[in-house]
Amino acid sequence: MSVDAERDPADAGLRISSSSDGADAGVGQDARTGVAVAERADEAADWRGIASEDKEVTETGNLVLAARSRRLLAELVRPYRRLAALALAIIIVDNAATVAGPLFVAYGLDRGISEGRVGNWAPLMWAVGGYLGAALLGGVTTFCFVRVAGRLSQNVLFDLRVRAFAHVQSLDVGFHEKYTSGKVVARLTGDIETLQELLEGALNEALSAILSVLTIAVLLVYLDLTLAAVVFAGFVPLFLVTRWAQRRQRAGYRRTRGAIAKVVVQFVESMGGMRAVQAFRREERNESVLAAEDAAYREANVTAVRGMGEYAGLTRLLGNLTTVVVIIVGAWQVIEGNLAVGVLAAYLLYLKNFYGPLDELAQVFNSYQSAAAALEKISGVLEEQPAVAEPNDPVSLGKVAGGMRLERVWFDYAARPRSPVLPEMSLDIPAGQVVALVGPTGAGKSTLAKLLTRFYDPSGGVVSLDGIDLRRITDADLRRHIVMVTQEAYLFSGSVADNIRLGRPEATDAEVHDAARAVGLYEFVMALPDGFDTDVRRRGGRLSAGQRQLVAFARVFLADPAVIVLDEATSSLDIPSERLVQDALETVLRDRTAVIIAHRLSTVAIADRVLVMEAGRIVEDGAPQELIAGNGRFAGLHAAWRESLV
Repeated sequence: MSVDAERDPADAGLRISSSSDGADAGVGQDARTGVAVAERADEAADWRGIASEDKEVTETGNLVLAARSRRLLAELVRPYRRLAALALAIIIVDNAATVAGPLFVAYGLDRGISEGRVGNWAPLMWAVGGYLGAALLGGVTTFCFVRVAGRLSQNVLFDLRVRAFAHVQSLDVGFHEKYTSGKVVARLTGDIETLQELLEGALNEALSAILSVLTIAVLLVYLDLTLAAVVFAGFVPLFLVTRWAQRRQRAGYRRTRGAIAKVVVQFVESMGGMRAVQAFRREERNESVLAAEDAAYREANVTAVRGMGEYAGLTRLLGNLTTVVVIIVGAWQVIEGNLAVGVLAAYLLYLKNFYGPLDELAQVFNSYQSAAAALEKISGVLEEQPAVAEPNDPVSLGKVAGGMRLERVWFDYAARPRSPVLPEMSLDIPAGQVVALVGPTGAGKSTLAKLLTRFYDPSGGVVSLDGIDLRRITDADLRRHIVMVTQEAYLFSGSVADNIRLGRPEATDAEVHDAARAVGLYEFVMALPDGFDTDVRRRGGRLSAGQRQLVAFARVFLADPAVIVLDEATSSLDIPSERLVQDALETVLRDRTAVIIAHRLSTVAIADRVLVMEAGRIVEDGAPQELIAGNGRFAGLHAAWRESLV
């Protein structure tokens, strides 16, 4: 009996095999091996996505993160294989020009000078001309490589930015609620810029250095085997130093990427909430928090740079010691007549060119470790999959009536069936019915709205539109037919018309104006300096909260969905504006399904049906007047609201 278990490098980077002859001991070993494989697989799964960002990296984590980063980089470069091949070809030519120089020096010393003494200057001229030609070719290849590598790196970075931005937008609301916008900004800016530094600045040096080391190593062996043995003996401590530095530097730069993300988070949140910051005098507190996060970032950078200095110093020391030994051994061979002076001169030049690239690699190593840590963070975000996924077998929607149904639906944000936010619930909302949800804060009204709009999928049960499970409807179709207006209307920088047209980008100016009239916004907009072309500024800062909400209503009305969900959408309106909106709602919601969540019971007046919720359950269900006439919870809420108006 034999058991083979293979894991992809992204799963654990391991392959484990065991076999036995069927004996009990062998079976036990197989069982233990199977358990070990399962444990490593589970551990590898823990490193997928963004779960690894704040964890201490283990050996398995290193394998997973490195494999994931390499896979992402290969995917990005693959469309530009020809450009990459051209860059590599240029590097090879440049390397040939570099290594040819010392050969011309050796030829000039050993052949050119001796021939020149007897009047034959041709060998010396050939040596000088060859050296100049190699130098000129090296300049041309460097120029060409910088241009080609620049284009390659910009193409790769452009694709990465677009891919990352599109992917982040496709992720569900749950992801964005736990992964702050500051971290997203850090991934799309600072981390990508770190990768850019490697691709544009260090790529040329790294490839040139690697090719130079390999080529010169061959030439060193060719010129003198004894001296080559001395050089290669120095590689043993150099290899050990490099391995030590690699592990230390990667961990250090992981800390820098995590630390800078926290700095960006603090900065973004402070700038985004500037009104609250200034209103509650939080400036000093924010400064102290930012200073603490920035200090952690500084210390992480200092540690990384210190490690880089130690590595560079050790490689330089090893190179110098090796050169001293080569000079001693080479001089002894020249004295003994076993080595020509020109060959020794060429050997020393090659040795300089040999350890020079190693010094460059030490510098590139710094950029590489930083870029590798950044790529780990970016690839982690790209690996995240939306919890609310597109269906594999979507159903094509015809004409949508707008009937909504919940069948034995329960939900919890952590998927814990013992303590759900919404216990098991069944609810039928016929097409064209306007339903109002009322109840105390925390009753589950907004959660129910998120399920109806599929911002979340239920933990159990089915939410359907016209009898079709929402999970089988494409996101484009779903957003076209079900639209939600939240309590805080978000406006983008741009004109009023642009923000209204967000509901239907192809809408004409006349349709935009009609939508504004429907919500009572038209007169106000026309009084603005540029009418519908007036810039609302960042987040609609030029408009009041009520005016921003009216723009959001106009946006939804223009979209003309089959189902509209209003989540506390009138809470920021003053009484006159609320009455205007209610008049518009009666017209717009006619023959349309609507779910209205409201604490202000004046909004309930236009509803056909009222659902009273408590602790995630519907405790009352009926027509508004019917419930008001009774002695239930809604009657009490309505009476308290009427008294508050006096």
